[in-house]
Order: sequence, then C-alpha cells, then structure tokens
Amino acid sequence: MKEPTTGGLNDAAIDAIFGMSAAIPLTLDALRSAYAQGTSPVEVVAQVYDRIDAVADPGIFITLFDRAQVEAAAHALGAYDPNLPLWGVPFAIKDNMDVAGEVTTAGCPDFAYTAEATSTVVQNLLDAGALLIGKTNLDQFATGLVGVRTPYGAPLNSIDPDIVPGGSSGGSGVAVGHGIVTFALGTDTAGSGRVPAALNNIVGLKPTLGSLSATGLVPACRTLDTISVFALTVADAYAAFGVAASYDAADSYSRAIGIAPLAQPAPYPVIAIPSPDSIRFEGDTAQAASFASVIEALQEQGAVIREIDFSALYDVAEMLYYGPWVAERYAATEALMTTNPDALFPVTRKIISGAEALTAVDAFKGLYRLKDLIRKAEPLIDGCDALCVPTIPTFFTVAELEADPIGPNNKLGTYTNFVNLMDMCGIAVPAPPRSDGRPGSVTFLASAGEDAKVASLATRVEAMGTRTLGATDWARPAAPVLAAPCSSAIQIAVCGAHMDGLPLNEHLTSRGAIKVKTTRTAADYGFYALPSDDVARPALVRHATEQGAEVSLEIWEMPEAQFGSFMKTIPAPLGIGTIKLVDGSTVQGFLCEAVAIDGATDITDLADWRAYIAQSRT
Repeated sequence: MKEPTTGGLNDAAIDAIFGMSAAIPLTLDALRSAYAQGTSPVEVVAQVYDRIDAVADPGIFITLFDRAQVEAAAHALGAYDPNLPLWGVPFAIKDNMDVAGEVTTAGCPDFAYTAEATSTVVQNLLDAGALLIGKTNLDQFATGLVGVRTPYGAPLNSIDPDIVPGGSSGGSGVAVGHGIVTFALGTDTAGSGRVPAALNNIVGLKPTLGSLSATGLVPACRTLDTISVFALTVADAYAAFGVAASYDAADSYSRAIGIAPLAQPAPYPVIAIPSPDSIRFEGDTAQAASFASVIEALQEQGAVIREIDFSALYDVAEMLYYGPWVAERYAATEALMTTNPDALFPVTRKIISGAEALTAVDAFKGLYRLKDLIRKAEPLIDGCDALCVPTIPTFFTVAELEADPIGPNNKLGTYTNFVNLMDMCGIAVPAPPRSDGRPGSVTFLASAGEDAKVASLATRVEAMGTRTLGATDWARPAAPVLAAPCSSAIQIAVCGAHMDGLPLNEHLTSRGAIKVKTTRTAADYGFYALPSDDVARPALVRHATEQGAEVSLEIWEMPEAQFGSFMKTIPAPLGIGTIKLVDGSTVQGFLCEAVAIDGATDITDLADWRAYIAQSRT
C-alpha cells in the first residue's frame, strides 16, 4: 500500500501531455470496444494512475492500492473474456467496505481494523473481472451529505473545488467525476449515493434496500443502509448494480430482488413532482429553472405530470436526523462513543451523541409517527409511475460549511432523506447544465423493486441537451438501445393486497415485476372482501349482466421465468383468469370462484380496494 500520491501534474498539464482526449473514455462500451481491439487492461491501469497523478487530490482515496499490485491483477485476467461483464473495468469502493487483508477505517483512524474477508458485493464485482483501485474518503461513519467531515482531508469537488464534494460518499463521487474509474461504490442512508452525483455531474444509483448485501459493510443505520453505485452513465451504473446484486443468506436484511433488464419506459408515464407551493430551492432561481426545463421536456415526450404536496415527505425526511434513527448511528459507533468519544470528528460526535437522550419509548413513537406520515403520503403518489425531484435544492460552498456545519448539510438532504425511510429506490441523473454552468441533476424515485423503471426513465433525462461526462471532456455517449418494455413478460392485473405499497406487493417486486399502469375493469364486475384471519384479500367476479362496477386495477409486468413461482403463492379460491378492461381489451389477472362470495362483504359500490381499506380503518 501507499498513500495517495499528490503527483506533479495538474489538469492543464495532463491535457497537454497525456491528454484526456487521447485517453479511453472509461465507460463500459468504450472499454469493451478497446479490449476487443487489443488494448491491454494494464494500459487502462496506467491511464487510471496517470489520471490520479494529474488530478493531484490527496483527499480522494484513504487507501490507494499500489500500482504494481493492480497491474498484477490486470495481468492475471489473461486473454479478454467478454463473458465476464466487468472484465478489466477499474472501480473504487468507499472505505466502509471490507477487502480481505486491507484496512477499513470508516473515516476514523481509531476505529481502523484489518478485514479478514472481502465484502459480498465487492467480491461479486471482482469475480466479474473488475479491477479494484482503492478505498475512498468519506464523511466519518457515513454521517453527512457534504463530504468534508473527515480527518483524512476532504476531497475537492471535481467540477468546482469551491463547492462541497458531497457526502458521505464524497471520495467515490469525485473519483468517478474525474474519470479515474468507471464506477465506484458508495453507501446511501440519507442520500449519500445521490448528493455527490448531483454535485459532480454523474449518475448515482440508490437501489432497493436489501438488493445489495451488507455483509462486510460498516453500518451507519443498519435498517436503512444500502450500498450505492456511482458511474458516468445510467447504463453503466445499472450494469454494475446488476452484477453486484445477489441474495445473501448471511445478511438478515438481504432481499431476493429480481433485477429486470433496462427496457423502454412506458410511453405516457405518470410522474409526480412537488407542487409549486411545496417545492424548495432555497432561493436558487437557476436550480428552479433547471428543474422546470427537465419537467417540460418530459412532458413533451409524453409524460403525465402530477403536482403533489410534498409536506408529508419533508416530515418523513426530518425524522432521519431528528427522530430515533440517530440511535442506529450510535449503535454502530457505541464502542468509541463510550470509551473514546474524542476519536470522532467533532461534528460527527455532536450528531451521534444526540442519541444519548433517546429512550425505547422514543423509538416506538418514532416508528408510529413514520407509519402515520407514510400513510398520509400514499394517496398522493398512488397511481404514479415515479416521483421526479431535484436531487439537491441548491449548491453550498466549502466556506459555507465551515461557517455552518449543520444547516447546509440538512438542506442538501431535502429530497433524499425520506427515501430509505419509505423503502423506495432511486437514481440521480445529470441534466443539462444550469444557466450558470453548474451541473443539473434530477432524481427519479419509485417503490421497492422498481429499480429498472427509474433507471429507464433516467435515460430520457440523460439524453437531454449537450454535456460532457463528469468533469472530463468525454462526450456523452449515444443513448443506450433499450429493449421493448418487458418483451418476455406476462401482464397481470391486481386489485387488492398485491397493489403497489400493499402487504403482498413484494410477491411481485421480488420477482422483477414492474407496474405498467392503473386502469379499471369493464362495468360488469362484482367486488367483494373475503373473510380472512391474515392479509385481507378481495374477490373479483364477473357477472352475466352489467350489474357490477368498473373496479380499479393495477397492471404489472412480470418476467415469464418468474410466473410459475408466483402462481404458487396464490391460495384458493383465487386464481388467474382473463379480465375485460374498461377499454374493451383483456388482461390476465386475479379472479375468484363465484361460490366464495357467500359470506364475503360486497364492496362493489366502492370499486377500489384502497377505498375499502381506508373505510375499514375508520
């Protein structure tokens, strides 16, 4: 190992001598093309280390692996193997993930230890042929969104060194922004996988909780953490995510999430955005104009925009640092907090010590309030394909953080803090530059398991305008060719507990199913609530005459390969049959044996399972 080099070249020197224009753009397509034409991964490793020297920012890496060590790993790959999806692809990881035989610091020297095993996610990437360059700097114990709360010297923003780099995964975001690596792993609890993306003109993919194993990860908030992916393009971020994701029985929070391929978005997606009276830009008119231009462009492409009051979501966001979840951060650092609190960065210690005044009663009250707020928000986003928000409300400088270490940090989390508390997935994607030249960025959010949907939507924004990748002069590549929507999928209509956000929805999302649209049945269906001691279920029955109602449905698309296992979850008297829709078309969906409606509650007049659930509660 060696300390990160400060080098002797700056960006101007590297352009003149080595030249980014002469370098291979470190996107997956460009690398694969170069390797297919005979480029050696050792040459790519040389480019990586030359770029590190040129950038001359010692704050990016906490541990930079010795160049000869990485070259040896490149040699060991042998002949180019296109069957390994990440063959010869350089990447970096945040230094709260373990690599066998290497030191993990989590941004705290007194916490540092030598790992005995490599984290599951990192091993998945190595097994796919990727080359690990080093471990990046972070806000200590992943506590912060600014990237400057580190005793190792903060990394500099790759676009403008006066602006904060973003955190807590600042080193990873900056490394990708400079084109040092193709992708880098961060973590995301409050937005640490999205805020650095917005500040460095790159993509930040925050996957469904549990889809990436947490084995070998130092937690911040164990119940809310996820490893995240930074990359220069949406396609690259999603490809790395697909390789990294796996169910891990050793991680009690791991979930079997089907990773659907990127497909063309629905032609008329319903996208919710903050209403004019609830959107927050902290007075930044350039940011407001940038967001408005993206939304206008989405509308021109066919998106249906729904403005909603974001107050409940902001209330959820506030709970992350001002509710009992700060106690999770205390649990992760308890040994130091109780024996050596001065080992922590001052602002980190101040935030985490707030847990000392909390009780178990506070924890339960927080859980109750969170559920109440989520229930308040559900009707607002019901029927939407995704939310679209500014990734950050505005920019903050390093000087502003020095003057106020807390306030700007909290504002950076305006559109990120609520996401993991609500079990949503998301992706931050660069938009065209703002009027002042700073990078634009928006984030798409959706329910757990809909990672492919938000990534597909993000490709639409990625293709807007003209810009370069990160802080490099590499031109944005052509938009990826996406498959037709779920070409090998089965459409299933659901009308009850399998609907988005309801108790059995995971039976769909865990199999890679994606919600296509909301609609209604033809007008001759009866709708009933079956007696149940477990999860309440509806019964949809078609009558011989038009004596029923148009019942609300959701249409989901599921990969054919997953349909068999899904059928095994359906208990009698329910089954899958053909449902006639209000427009005269048909779809496969849940129907019930007519005999089962004896003793069931007739809710045909409501014609909507959510309305029935709401009525039942009152």
